Parts: sequence; C-alpha cells; structure tokens
Amino acid sequence: MQENNLTVVTEFYLLGFQSSQLSRSFLFCLLLLFFCGTICGNFLIIILVYTNKNLHTPMYFFISHLSISDILLTTDIVPNMLYIILNNGGTITFIGCVIQFYFFCVSETLQCLLLAVMSYDRYVAICNPLRYASIMTWNHCVKLAIMCWLVGFTIILSDIISVTKLKSCGPNVIDHFFCDLVPLLTMSCSDTFIAQLKIYLLTFPVAIIPSIIIITSYVNIVSTILRIPSSTGRQKAFSTCSSHLIVVSIFYLSLLSVYVFPKRGETLNIGKFLSLLYIVFTPFINPIIYSLRNKDIKRAVQGTIQKHYFSNFP
Repeated sequence: MQENNLTVVTEFYLLGFQSSQLSRSFLFCLLLLFFCGTICGNFLIIILVYTNKNLHTPMYFFISHLSISDILLTTDIVPNMLYIILNNGGTITFIGCVIQFYFFCVSETLQCLLLAVMSYDRYVAICNPLRYASIMTWNHCVKLAIMCWLVGFTIILSDIISVTKLKSCGPNVIDHFFCDLVPLLTMSCSDTFIAQLKIYLLTFPVAIIPSIIIITSYVNIVSTILRIPSSTGRQKAFSTCSSHLIVVSIFYLSLLSVYVFPKRGETLNIGKFLSLLYIVFTPFINPIIYSLRNKDIKRAVQGTIQKHYFSNFP
C-alpha cells in the first residue's frame, strides 16, 4: 500500500561537483583537455594500427580495440559530466540514466576481457615464442576480439533489464556526475534482491575469470623471464609486456579503490574524484603509455609525420 502511494521518479537530478564557480570552471577546463586528449590519442592509436603494416600484429590489434573501448567509455560519460559541471547540476531521464549505465558497464567489461586476452597474448609470446605464430593467427585474434565485444554487449543485458524494472521513488537527486549502480539501487522503492544477486553472479565471468587469466599469465611470464640467463634478454623480454602491465595495474587499482576497498569516512567528493581515475584518467593515459614505452608506435608516428611532411614539400 505504501509503495503504491509513492510517486515513481521518471528523471534524476545529478549534482556533479558542488563547489564555487571558480573551482568548477577550472575543473571543466581540465576535464575538457583530458577529454580532447583521450579522443585524439586513442584515435591516433587506432589509425596507426590499421594503416601501418608494421603494427599488423596481434598485440597492436588488441591495443586498437582497447582504444575503441576507451573512446566508448569517455564519450558515454564525459560530455554529460562537462554539462553538469558547467551548470552546477543537470537532469537526466530514467531511460537515459539506464542507457548511460549500460554503456558504462559494456566498456568496463570490454576492458576486463581485452586486458585478459592481451595478457594471454604476452604469455604465448614470451613462454611459447616458437609456437606464437601458429597460435595467435589472424583468424584466432579476430575470433577473440569478436567474443570480447559480444560478451561485453550481451552479458550485462540481464542486469540492465533488472534495473529497468526497479521503481525509483522519493527524492530524485543523485549526488554523483553519472548514473552509477549504487545510486540507482539505493533510490529504488522496489525489492533489489534479484538485481543485486545478478550483479554478484556477473562479477565471476566479467571480473574474476579475467583476473585469474591475467595473474596466471604473468606468474608464468615472470617465471620464464627469470630463467633467461642474460640480463639483456630478461630486459628485452620484460619490455614487451611492461606497457600492458602498467595499464592493467592502473585499471584494476582505480576500480578497486572505488568499488572494493572504499575507506571508512570517505566523503562523496573523494569518491567522485576516485571515479575520475577510471573514467577520465585511465582512457587518457593508456595511449600515452603505449606510445612512450613502445618503439614501434614511436616509429609509426615519426613515419606518418615524415610522410605527410615530405608529401607537402616535394
């Protein structure tokens, strides 16, 4: 009876970052720079991989797909976040909120799966170098990429359907800059047990299995590298997977800091800034890491610049 008398919320008001006009203006400009850098950097990686024949390898093929998932995550949340910061808050419909949350989950799932596939690629390259070409064939890589995208877009659908069935009642204010899961569940006046159960079950194929693959791969990689007699050989072997290891560490540490190990007494603003780590900082830093620590990418950039420069000045 009480639930039926409550008004069902059809739109939410996202507070964003409640602060002074000067602070919000500074944050807006900073995040806009990060957004532009993320889009340009990841598009550069994608273009280089698909136009430069030297980058037509399994590792760079998966890096390009990682860049696509970074663009998907950034364009899903950051433009609306910039609008909210500029206007000190903003409204979003319930359907719009669910759609934003869906693509957020898709991009994060893609990141987990692609990082696991990339760690497997590094494992085969270092631990089974003689069989690498026969194992990581082009058809095999395409199948792995398609599998990641299909799983990313489909596995989360059951949870999204459960979320759409929830009725949100009472205050429609979300003290965040995007539609995350926790605010949607806490604002619901329906029973959230089924939705929460599906989410917990989903963590196994989406997060736990990829984490096991990554950890197992790198345990074997480290073991193999340590058995290499020369220090030069060990350094060369480690350099082939160091960029990927840095990206994995940043991605999982940022997620763990927000969802798994939140500190007691942590304010909402601190939680928001921590969320910026995996929504803004990680997609921005990924192409930089792969560019600065990768000689092939550097050569491809230099070759492209020289090609266009000399073509304009015959």
